[in-house]
Amino acid sequence: MNAKENLDAVIFGGTPERFANNYEAMQLTFHPFMMHNPSPKYGEENVVDAWGVTNSWPEGTPGMFPVHTPDKVVIKDFEEWDKYLKAPSLDFAQEEWDTFKAQYDAIDRTQTYAAPFVAPGIFERMHHCGKIDEVLMAFYEYEDECHDMIKYITEWELKLAELICKNIQPDSIFHHDDWGSMTSTFMSVDMFNDFFLDAYKEVYGYYKDHGCKLIIHHSDSYGATLVPSMIEMGINVWQGCMSVNDLPKLIKEYGKDITFMGGIDNGKVD
Repeated sequence: MNAKENLDAVIFGGTPERFANNYEAMQLTFHPFMMHNPSPKYGEENVVDAWGVTNSWPEGTPGMFPVHTPDKVVIKDFEEWDKYLKAPSLDFAQEEWDTFKAQYDAIDRTQTYAAPFVAPGIFERMHHCGKIDEVLMAFYEYEDECHDMIKYITEWELKLAELICKNIQPDSIFHHDDWGSMTSTFMSVDMFNDFFLDAYKEVYGYYKDHGCKLIIHHSDSYGATLVPSMIEMGINVWQGCMSVNDLPKLIKEYGKDITFMGGIDNGKVD
């Protein structure tokens, strides 16, 4: 079996010949928004992205993260979030889409999946634009406003999904959204489902309905209690799952419905 055939056997109930070797069966690709959404390089600070979020990547740290000083945080008042949060344009020239479509088509998809990369996800978009502690409190204090904000971000994600599916016609998608720490999810299962389940069913359902065979969702954190929600969303592969999730138990319980890619705690090896 080649890498793609072996992964298909893992996911769809065949007989794989081996463990899939990291990313051998999938290749991440890009799209025009990635080129219009500035991010800092290693050691660079205070780069403003397309959503107005200021990001820095200080030396000696594993990646970039938003700068949430009072003068730089985007959402300054969750009760009036729509006054501050403005989704960026997705109006790109056809020539840009054609460039990425050509790169996608150059990949031999008999050997590997080619997955456009979408990040950050809906929850991370919220806490990049507003401080994470304030976002988590807002789920209690401003429930209606948070639902409205999630709907606003979801509609933008659906527009991006429409453009990706129309112009690139992918066979898979790699979508990023961290939903927990190393020891727990960021919210209860009931709260998570209340705010995010339907939004992700809509987004991932769109990709599935428009030619994506695989939904690969990255969340390198604890998330064992959210696995039934992931399955309901349509996720095929939970990518980045940490060993703190008791993966053998999860595979035994849910392995027919979702595939687990991980078991290596990246904080120990990156």
